[in-house]
Amino acid sequence: MTFRNLTRSFPAGAGLLLAACATVPSGVPSGMASSDAPAIAPVLDRPDAVDNQTFARPLEARVSHVDLDLDLDFARQTVAGTAMLDIVAKPGVDTVVLDDDGLDITAITDAAGRPLAYTVGQRVEGKGAPLTIRMGESREITVRYSAKDADAMQWLTPEQTEGGEHPFLFSQGQATLNRTWIPTQDSPGIRQTWSARITAPEDLTVVMSGLSQGEPEAVEGNRRAFRFAMDKPVAPYLIAIAAGDIVHRDLGPRTGVWAEPATIERAAREVSDVERMVDAAEKLYGPYRWGRYDMIVLPPAFPYGGMENPVMTFLTPTFIAGDKSNNGLVAHELAHSWSGNLVTNAVWGDGWLNEGVTSYFENRIVEELYGKKRAEQEAALAFANIEETLAEVGADAPGTALHQQSDGGDLVGSAIAYDKGSYFLRTVESIVGRERFDAWLRQWFDNHAFQPATSAMLLEDMQRNLVRNPAEAERLMLREWIYEPGLPSNVARPDPAAFASVDAAVRAYANSGAIPAGYDGWTSAERQRFLDNIPKTRSAAQLAALDDALGLSATGNNEELFLWLELALANRYEPAVPQAEQFLARVGRAKFVRPLFAVLMGEGEWGQPIARRIYAETRDSYHAVTRAGVDRVIGTGG
Repeated sequence: MTFRNLTRSFPAGAGLLLAACATVPSGVPSGMASSDAPAIAPVLDRPDAVDNQTFARPLEARVSHVDLDLDLDFARQTVAGTAMLDIVAKPGVDTVVLDDDGLDITAITDAAGRPLAYTVGQRVEGKGAPLTIRMGESREITVRYSAKDADAMQWLTPEQTEGGEHPFLFSQGQATLNRTWIPTQDSPGIRQTWSARITAPEDLTVVMSGLSQGEPEAVEGNRRAFRFAMDKPVAPYLIAIAAGDIVHRDLGPRTGVWAEPATIERAAREVSDVERMVDAAEKLYGPYRWGRYDMIVLPPAFPYGGMENPVMTFLTPTFIAGDKSNNGLVAHELAHSWSGNLVTNAVWGDGWLNEGVTSYFENRIVEELYGKKRAEQEAALAFANIEETLAEVGADAPGTALHQQSDGGDLVGSAIAYDKGSYFLRTVESIVGRERFDAWLRQWFDNHAFQPATSAMLLEDMQRNLVRNPAEAERLMLREWIYEPGLPSNVARPDPAAFASVDAAVRAYANSGAIPAGYDGWTSAERQRFLDNIPKTRSAAQLAALDDALGLSATGNNEELFLWLELALANRYEPAVPQAEQFLARVGRAKFVRPLFAVLMGEGEWGQPIARRIYAETRDSYHAVTRAGVDRVIGTGG
């Protein structure tokens, strides 16, 4: 997740790729780091790799390493200190451009401490401003700054945590939010190594998406300093931090989990299969190259299901169901250690290269650990997501193509990047055979490790290393899958037997209102399939009978609870309102929060006052990512 460069200049128009020295991590508990990562990853010099979401000009001057020395101030909700940057530049280039979104910069100096001239340009909404530094011949610069109210950061009061005694902090950098707390070139195609020294109040523990460098040390002011390092070049959005009252549990020789003390036992039980997951992933597509694989289960304000920060996956507690039924999420974030972290989309318009490939990989891990039936059911749910999205926006909508122009802002939803991307690879596998496909995908990871990539590069690689003849190329329809909207005609549809009994129960319920027998024996995927496909218009009596028979409002599975609340609120079911209010007050996951507010806002005079009342109470507890989505539903500012 961060890395250190060894050389400071390169010839015009070329990327630099040098051998790296791997560090052997120390701290809680350590694993050997791999040594095949370059010290400096290349920057792609091709038109389809130009990132319009950064102000940087990386083919002239680029950041290769970031060294942070920051203090966390919970009272002021501020991070402050320095960022030392190593720069690689063409001969004669004396200026470097960084991304800055709201940083309070007090000084910029060279390696000798001499002031450097700089300017902060005009701010662009959603992008920040260019920070242009006249570095002269210097290739090491230090930015002294502070960041308050950074959109990447979520500062929680003790009352917002499980323990209720200590504050908490976590960051979420994807896609372009890390520029709100780190002065760097915030583009997925400009990979950087990094190191950090972070101080925090002595009763809090800090973790980052790098390997711990020894035990924390006491420093003045009743604080402790924690050190981290990432010697492998990663996309800067993958630099992440969390701090709070947290403890660690080992899960295997190289795996573990962090959580608040009140959560740690449940969390450890839920993710206890993760060492087996790593083994299964390595069996499929090659070695895990990051040393350790730890996770942290965050407070429920975290806006996503998970975030694949290297060596420290961030997870929402909402995935904990007590039966590992939502562990596809864990498999997904682990799979990102190959697709996304190892090989990264160079621009966000190719985000499916991260998410779609990972979703396919996730399903293969699930099959290895939990069997083909569960894998096929989860794949069928994903296919239903695609169909629902296409029905809503139209099969010809440009946003349903995998490759999107520029920043990917026209993409119509996760069902495309994640699920259509996964079904693209499932279809290719079904045509060429699993053995050939797996060999191709493994060489893709190996040959592009620690590098950025584009859709065109993947297509070229498939045509060169996978496709055997023109007839097979025609059957595969590769270009249509990547560049055209909708679903190509050759899509490998899910096995209809995966949910045959559940689909029969849906039809029976729709016809007679009879509650299906044997519901208690269904898997979580089967329960979700049933809830998502029964008739959407239900009377209060029908909803009460459904809840009473199936125990929906008492379920410990948040995926199922969300589907129940969505159905109940859409039918103005008053008994569900208090539960929805409690749910929205304790959960900040955007996947759940935004749709429930959208349902309420769609229910006119009944639902809109409820939505506005709840949002007035909960808005400040949500991360900026979640707030932005709900603001668009309810109206800016709540």
